[in-house]
Amino acid sequence: MDIQRPDLRRQHVRKRWKLGALIIAVLTVAGFGILSLEPAAPTVERNTVWTGTVKRGVMVREVRGQGILVPKVVRWIAAETDARVERVLIRPGAIVDADTVILELSNPVVKDELARAQAQFSSAKAKYEARRSELESQILDQRAELASMEAEYESARLQAEAEKELADQGIIPAIQYRRTQLKVGSLNTRITFQKERIAKARQNMRKQLESDEAEVEQLARTRDLRQRQAEALEVRAGIEGVLQQVVVEAGQRITAGSNLARVAQSDVLIAQLRIAESQAKDVAIGKPTKVDTRNGIVLGKVARVDPAVRNGTVQVDVELQGALPPGARPDLSVTGTIEIERLENVLYVGRPAFGQPETQTTLFRIIGDGTAMRVPVKLGRASVDTIEIEKGLAEGDQVILSDTSAWDSNDRIRLN
Repeated sequence: MDIQRPDLRRQHVRKRWKLGALIIAVLTVAGFGILSLEPAAPTVERNTVWTGTVKRGVMVREVRGQGILVPKVVRWIAAETDARVERVLIRPGAIVDADTVILELSNPVVKDELARAQAQFSSAKAKYEARRSELESQILDQRAELASMEAEYESARLQAEAEKELADQGIIPAIQYRRTQLKVGSLNTRITFQKERIAKARQNMRKQLESDEAEVEQLARTRDLRQRQAEALEVRAGIEGVLQQVVVEAGQRITAGSNLARVAQSDVLIAQLRIAESQAKDVAIGKPTKVDTRNGIVLGKVARVDPAVRNGTVQVDVELQGALPPGARPDLSVTGTIEIERLENVLYVGRPAFGQPETQTTLFRIIGDGTAMRVPVKLGRASVDTIEIEKGLAEGDQVILSDTSAWDSNDRIRLN
């Protein structure tokens, strides 16, 4: 006969409840532990990232821009008058000197106007010479009359001196001496008036000749203009260099002022660079520059900074110094690097992929076990390839400079 033990049953139930509570507690603690664990750091091949080391020292700030080589001396040749192109004697690419004839033009009216201008000038010149000779002759006549008066005056004066002694001795009447004195005074007065007449005549001659000279000079300028227009029918290079363009063809009619050809001195070139407007604010005249022609580096200095912005860039002209490398020619594409300033005793590193100057960002700093930890960094002034570190890194730190946007959700990565 079985004896029921309710106390044993209660003990068994309590054991089961304790065991269940213990299991639930263990699972809860384990769940909280798992939730508190950081996600596993992704592994990245070290040779797929670009790294750099923080350094302290002199950092050279530079800006870089693309551009071309252009001739420093360029001459556009324009038409002096309306004309017709008769012949094109030289084609672009030819080496020319100042007297090389590039084009022959024709305009019969120009030659007629030249002949008319020459005739008018010659006529006015002849009239001027005749007028001057006539006025000079009149002055000579007056001077001759003055000379005669002066001779007569001197004779009368000598006679008066002689008669004075005779009159004092009573040899001749005093009235005779007195008459001679009057004659001397009269001649002296006439001489004074004659000199004034000559001076006035000379003034009058100058005024009359000035008017004639002005007319002659005007006609001379007209003649010279017509002469230049006639000579310009043979279009000359004007400078030594290379003929770059001829923009007209034989048989074409052109108007005065139209461009005909362009000549450049190809041995003297400058670089025209396009610098981003955000970087051009620090570019100044005289700054040293390196120009890469793809076949050598040429040193230079900034000669001009365009005050206007076009398409987000500013044109900077660089005067080249020293011999140009082989192959340097107009319109050759080049890259220019302009030195802005030198920063002494600063922390700097290679420029990160998305590092903008004067901003706060984060970079992955590599620690000894191959782990890269994300750290906040304050960036300062920037150059083409380097950027200043104001806060967040120390000298000797290694950081990842390449694009790390794929790990934006991670604070650390492992480099394999």
